[in-house]
Amino acid sequence: MMIMAAAGTESPNKSTEDKTSARRQNEVNRKLKYISLAILVIQNASLILSIRYVRTLPGDHFYTTSAVVMAEVLKVFTCLVIVLIQERGNVKSFVSLLYDSIVIQYLDTLKLAVPSLIYTLQNNLQYVAISNLPAATFQVTYQLKILTTALFSVLMLRKSLSKIQWISLVLLFAGVAIVQVEQEGGKQKEALTSTNQSYFKGLVSVIISCLSSGFAGVYFEKILKGSSASVWMRNIQLGIFGTVLGLLGMWWNDGAAIAEKGFLFGYTPMVWGVIFNQAFGGLLVAVVVKYADNILKGFATSFSIIVSTITSVYLFGFHVDLIFTLGAGLVIGAVYMYSLPKPNASTSSTSTSSSSHSKGGDSELEAFLPKLGRS
Repeated sequence: MMIMAAAGTESPNKSTEDKTSARRQNEVNRKLKYISLAILVIQNASLILSIRYVRTLPGDHFYTTSAVVMAEVLKVFTCLVIVLIQERGNVKSFVSLLYDSIVIQYLDTLKLAVPSLIYTLQNNLQYVAISNLPAATFQVTYQLKILTTALFSVLMLRKSLSKIQWISLVLLFAGVAIVQVEQEGGKQKEALTSTNQSYFKGLVSVIISCLSSGFAGVYFEKILKGSSASVWMRNIQLGIFGTVLGLLGMWWNDGAAIAEKGFLFGYTPMVWGVIFNQAFGGLLVAVVVKYADNILKGFATSFSIIVSTITSVYLFGFHVDLIFTLGAGLVIGAVYMYSLPKPNASTSSTSTSSSSHSKGGDSELEAFLPKLGRS
């Protein structure tokens, strides 16, 4: 009887402790979501605004091809350090893991040559686009990558989209089209022409960048399904190819000029800030995105467009009129709509959210990192 009584009194105490622990965990998760939202917005907006700022300053400009290479080198170095830490500083185990993952499994490594080539092209085109387009216009237009990624997912992975997602893609395209029509006939084009910038060159660059982003992301997801390699090892493999291909692109485009003036020509503290943002921003986002669901990511992208637009008004004298507001509003709404869960998945999401978070977190992380970290 004494044992039964003890057991009876222990159960309510344990239940209370479990509830308190669950309440604390929910509070921590809520805070992490808000922190994740802030980091996603800051990284999305600051990278584009800072690139636009350093590319429009008077004086000698740095070579963008060298900046792409430098970002890849820093990214590889960072991932190498993280893998070494995961191996608890055991250099022998670290070297053995690298040799096995990169050399022994060379076919697996070679699979990443194609997405790495596309990401390198995309990073270079991003500089060209932002150098020739207002930051807010680029931010709105670049959301076409959602459309291209969705279409490639349907064609290559046989994924299905809900009616709301199809409607959001139509609204997205309409919003971008409205912004482009407004820019074509408005004051922004005149301002760009007066500063020797080519609106057409920037527009073509961002469209090709969106196409490459969509294809590379889906291709990356397709070839790595079922892979056990960590996200850091994948980025080392991508970075090795990216560095080599970036050096080839730099030699082809700016080889003679860099040989004369130097690799670091035009590098200022602000330029280094852009490079560090590009190199580490994506890796940082890859970590926090584990705590952010699709709705939060969509909201962060939408909010970053607003931040970029408001900042561009004060920093670059960007002119916002009713037509641009309408187009940008459609894009913001479409991004948020597209990120909403499918109706048939909403009922099961609550029961499987905890298990999918723990089991599917790594796969989501790997699929998401290249698109964001190399966008």
